[in-house]
Amino acid sequence: MSNAQKDQLFLLINSLSKAEKRNFRLYATRNQSGKDAKFVQLFDALDKLDDFDEQAVLKKLPAVKKQHLPNLKRHLYRQILTSLRLIHIQKNIDIQIREQIDFARILYGKGMYMQSLRILDRIKQIAIEHHQDLLHLEILEFQKLIEARHVTRSRAVEHKMDVLLGESETRCTVTYYSNLLSNLNIKIHGWYIDRGHARSAAEKDEIKAFLDQHYPEHLHVTTRKETFFERVNLNQIYLWFHYINQDFLRAEEQAKQWVNQFFRNTQMQEKDPDLYMRGLYYLLVFLFINQDKKEHAYYLDQFVEYVEDADSYLNTNSRMVASFYLNLSRINHLLLNGNYKGADKLIPGIEEEIDLYQHHADRYRVLLFYYKFAWIKFALGEFDKAQDYLNEIVLVKNDVLREELYYFARVLQLLCFYENNDYDVMAYNLTSLRRSMGRSHHTDKLLQTTTSFLKKICETPESESLELFQQLGQELDKQKHKPDNQKSLIYLNTPLWVKSRIKGCTISDICETESLTVSGC
Repeated sequence: MSNAQKDQLFLLINSLSKAEKRNFRLYATRNQSGKDAKFVQLFDALDKLDDFDEQAVLKKLPAVKKQHLPNLKRHLYRQILTSLRLIHIQKNIDIQIREQIDFARILYGKGMYMQSLRILDRIKQIAIEHHQDLLHLEILEFQKLIEARHVTRSRAVEHKMDVLLGESETRCTVTYYSNLLSNLNIKIHGWYIDRGHARSAAEKDEIKAFLDQHYPEHLHVTTRKETFFERVNLNQIYLWFHYINQDFLRAEEQAKQWVNQFFRNTQMQEKDPDLYMRGLYYLLVFLFINQDKKEHAYYLDQFVEYVEDADSYLNTNSRMVASFYLNLSRINHLLLNGNYKGADKLIPGIEEEIDLYQHHADRYRVLLFYYKFAWIKFALGEFDKAQDYLNEIVLVKNDVLREELYYFARVLQLLCFYENNDYDVMAYNLTSLRRSMGRSHHTDKLLQTTTSFLKKICETPESESLELFQQLGQELDKQKHKPDNQKSLIYLNTPLWVKSRIKGCTISDICETESLTVSGC
């Protein structure tokens, strides 16, 4: 890892926009002596560096000794965050509410109880309107503290105290169930990360028992209505449950309900854009897996329109989320329609955006892009370029989260070796791959059939290969309609590759001439 990636202060400064840097300098130099402050000089020095270099920083700041640099950096870090808070307070409702709670505590500390209660009453309504459940509870507990310790004459208002106590009980119940649901959401997602899809009846029974065991008791027994985040958490829980069971239609339905929660509560699209875009992305993924071109086009347009309209209030993280999810969805849409040349044209621009967010990006998402790029190049007959992208995946240390992707990349790499007539290299890699797949839970019948075919074709004269391809095509046609192989066809459409070999053309050519519905991860 480079020094730039290790130094958190440098990363923070590097992430600032021009407007944020200008605001920081105004904030830091708000008094006459501020412009000469050492932390401002440190900011300017770091801002001019392309990569973090401590020696270069010390050289630019002769008045700062090396042993004092860590303290100066910590001070600068706090000052930058404080200036950012001032900017983003108008964009983040939770920051606004917390500020008002802080004001109420200051007034309470000065003995101004009634003024404190008035602020709390006002922001309580804001917290309710924006589904800020935890902050709502914090406000209620503060109100109860004031009412319990001081004479506020609130009891003179009929039922006011009963309403406050009833609100508190309801909000405690909401918090309790919200916590259980968010925990279950994380646990069932973790199940998939650790164990992948349920491929046998016993494994499906096991994930069902797991869900039943951890599902909150009495959730639907109470008469109260679930909150926004409770409903979204429920959608995510069942989405992962159906996805683990490879029931992609039901997973799509849960993703659609997730997105519809935001359609019905439009203010939440601004207050939690990342959760909304995540829902749109998963819906588009399942529409892609289920080959629904019409619905995919509709929700992709919704996604594009939202990102364009939301530009003014998306922060850096949200812009990165938008970039990755939207670009993955755009590629999927072109692959869904067999437009490989169109998808290929997107690659340079996407690579620029990946570089832009390289210090913050989820490595798995980047590897997923590389696999898509490799599949596109493979479909266009550019096998060397496909291998360049595949090397980025297969040379990375393997882990459970990306094991499926790793095996698809390895098999696609073998197909590239075959297309380039590198039979010896293919045979060498095939042996280690088959051994590894034999120990893995993350492979299916389609992949196993493909690798068995590659082993056989290595031992067959070129003159007899056409007959083997025809036999493989017939075998794959029997398998491709089975639900357990549906995801493999999305990542690696070997039946289409076989057809291209038999016809002596590229996958892209087949899609153009026959208008096939094609998947490519």
